[in-house]
Parts: sequence; C-alpha cells; structure tokens
Amino acid sequence: MPILEAYGLTDAVLAALAELGGDDSQPARIITGVRQNYRVITAGGELPATATGRLQFDTDESADLPVAGDWVAARIFDDQAVIHQVLPRRTSLMRKSSGRGSAQQVLAANVDTLFIVQSLDRDFNLRRLERYLVMAREGGVEPVILLSKRDLHPEEDIPSFVAQAQAVSPDTPVLVYSAQDSSGVDAIRARLRPGQTFCLAGSSGVGKSTLINQLLGESRLATRPVREKDARGRHATTRRELILLPEGGVLIDTPGMRELGVLAEQSSLESTFPEIEALAPGCRYGDCRHQQEPGCAVRQAVESGDLPRSRYDSYLKLARELAYNATQADQLSRLKYRRAQKRLFKSYKVILQRKPRF
Repeated sequence: MPILEAYGLTDAVLAALAELGGDDSQPARIITGVRQNYRVITAGGELPATATGRLQFDTDESADLPVAGDWVAARIFDDQAVIHQVLPRRTSLMRKSSGRGSAQQVLAANVDTLFIVQSLDRDFNLRRLERYLVMAREGGVEPVILLSKRDLHPEEDIPSFVAQAQAVSPDTPVLVYSAQDSSGVDAIRARLRPGQTFCLAGSSGVGKSTLINQLLGESRLATRPVREKDARGRHATTRRELILLPEGGVLIDTPGMRELGVLAEQSSLESTFPEIEALAPGCRYGDCRHQQEPGCAVRQAVESGDLPRSRYDSYLKLARELAYNATQADQLSRLKYRRAQKRLFKSYKVILQRKPRF
C-alpha cells in the first residue's frame, strides 16, 4: 500500500487539494507539531515542516493551525516541507482551552474512532466519561469505551463496571483489557482498519502508552507507573503524535487530560443523554430547560426514580457549561471583529494620507 494511503489519504483530500490550484503543492499529513515546528508524512516519507508566515498571520484562531491528523497542502524544498494551507477537516476532537477563557483547542483532526480510556481504579468516573462522549459526538467521531487494568479486580466484578459504562451510553461499545497479561487487547486490535484514524484519550496513568506499545508489538513509547499513595497518573506522553499501526491505519496518542471543558451544540448533549431527550417531548413547554418549569416530564422521572438523579444533575451541569462557553465565544468573536475593523480603518487612513508620486 502506498505510504499516504496507509496514513488515510482519500479522494476527498485530493479533491480539496486540487481546488486550491497550483501544480507544486502536494498532500501531507501532520504527524506531530510543537510550537510551529511540525513533522509531516509525504509521498516521499517523513519530513520536518514549518507553516508559512502568511498561514500563521491569516489564522485568527490557534484552533485553525495544523494539528496532529490534519491534511495540509505543502511544498517540498530539499528535505523540508512548507505548509501553506490546512485542508478542510472531516472530523475533529475539540475542547475548551484550560483556564477561564473560551478559546478552542483542537486535540486531533480527521479521526474516525475515539478510544476513551478509563482505568478500573480511582480514574473510573462516569461524569468524565460523559464529557468525552459529548466531545466525540460534537466532532463527528465514533466513540469506543476502553476500561483498562481489569487485573485490579476479580473477574466477577468486571460486568458491574461494564454495565455502568453502558448505562451512560448504551450504543457505545465497551471493551475491557489488561496491560499485565494482554487480555482483551485482541478485541481492541480487531477494531483497527487500514486507512482509518484512531485516537486514544484519557487521564494520565490509565495505560494509553502501554496499550499502544502492545498494539505495535514493541516498547516504542515511554511509560510511567502511577503514584502508589493516590493512584494518580504521571504524564508519559507530552505531545500528540500520529503513529502507523502494523495492521494498517494510524493511531493518535494524546497526553493525559485532567481538565476537559466542553464546547458543543445542544444536539451533541442530547445524543449523550438519550433518555432525557426521549422524555423531553412530554414536557408542558416546548422550550423546557428541565429545571423549575411546571409540567416537566424530566423532573417527574427523576422524582419517580425512573431517571437517575446523577444523570439529571450531570445533564444540567453540562447544559449550563455549554451555554456559558457559547456566550463567551460570541463575545470573543465580536471583540475580534471590532479589532479587525479598526485595523482595516487605520490601513485605509494611511492609504488616503499618502501623497501620489509623479
């Protein structure tokens, strides 16, 4: 298989490149990028790359700059690639940047399947799992839940963890595995497909790097044990990186995330809480927020015990967060628009003040 096809090159990517025009551009895919220093895969192999100054200057959002998984239009000069355009993303995994701001951070692009990894220790957290599911659905990515460290519990306890994860998302596959004896890894490997892009996401210490080493059949990535006193993970992965798999397809490894702010539309939230979406038509008001409104079918289900309060509380918390982040994003967009208008007006005044030379 040609190298770019192995990395997921499609006719849609080639068509997007052709629309840009120019005979000297060729497709390349971002393997990794740190502070504007990238590595890309091209038809001739892997090369270091930089983005043109124009691409960096014309980009209003850092989220529009190349990230792991992006297809880009590049020109090759000797042993260096120059990126001059990011091609349209088919899918993306995005979160709110850390801190109080509302900036977007793209974790990976053009992903087909997101492996959400949680370990069966203190990391097992259904509320965090819901956040990953919202992120996946907002980005158009198929989620698969992976529960690691099955060796920490007796075999008879495992079905309870699986049932809890499936209760959060009944239609999402849940796979359990152990890095100690490699049990369950074959079921994960069976989901890998040539030409497809997969991504691993989860907290530090859940075993993402260890799983990748098992899938690769070699200890390529560094791993670190969790702290014994509190089972907290320690970062082994420090950057997002695209890795070619022996079975075909590519896998994007991501650093552990302790904070996952969500940026999504209401539809992504509703698809993550299908039981609430199913109850909503029974509410008295069509725009019911399921809080204090009379005749709310969702609150009635909570009171009767048909809907777990934990799911209801989580839904409301995420709904408030999404609404707040959307408001912040709108304010930021208006501010950037006004700044752009001011820059344009200043440039116009400079042009008018220039005296013509004859």
